[in-house]
Amino acid sequence: MTRPVWLFDLDNTLHDANPRIFPHISRSMTGYLVRELGLSEEQAGELRARYWHRYGATLLGLMRHHGTDPHHFLRETHRFPDLGTMVLRQPALRNALRALPGRKLVFSNAPRSYADAVLDVMGVRALFEAVFSIERMRFRPKPARRTFLALLRSLGVAPARCVMVEDSSANLRMAKTLGMTTVWISPLTRAPAFVDLRLRSVVELPRHLDKLL
Repeated sequence: MTRPVWLFDLDNTLHDANPRIFPHISRSMTGYLVRELGLSEEQAGELRARYWHRYGATLLGLMRHHGTDPHHFLRETHRFPDLGTMVLRQPALRNALRALPGRKLVFSNAPRSYADAVLDVMGVRALFEAVFSIERMRFRPKPARRTFLALLRSLGVAPARCVMVEDSSANLRMAKTLGMTTVWISPLTRAPAFVDLRLRSVVELPRHLDKLL
């Protein structure tokens, strides 16, 4: 593969968001629905689950059925008292990313301000050419096909040049359907057929370049 284009997810790919970040965002989203829609916490939780099941994201349901301003929602639900202590850093991440040839971008359903802040905390923001956040996707999150196609058009590259690095199997399925090489970041040992390589951590990538390029 000539000068590959690496597309990295952010949460649970470049860092582990499960212990601290995701619980905080979940509480913030429930609180937002309680305040803005006048719901109880139980009702807010049920509505979030319903919209997630139907649309793949709470925000899409809120925009469609309640006229929610997506910028306001993302700003209010991604406030952190001390992000620096909440992000779980991988000490070897910076060197691992620098060892990868080609272009590197972040392709995340997260808001831009949050993505930039997390990358800054980890000390790797300068290693990425760009961040394709939910705003840049016009609030159409992965794995929407048109979102992937819009990204490819913006980059001016063919899918065959791209390596998608993700923890989400649904996103990787779409990437493979379009012709990308896929890397699944997961502790599970059995990978779906549409996964080209499974790793426990992105810091392992440089040791497996011969299997990808």
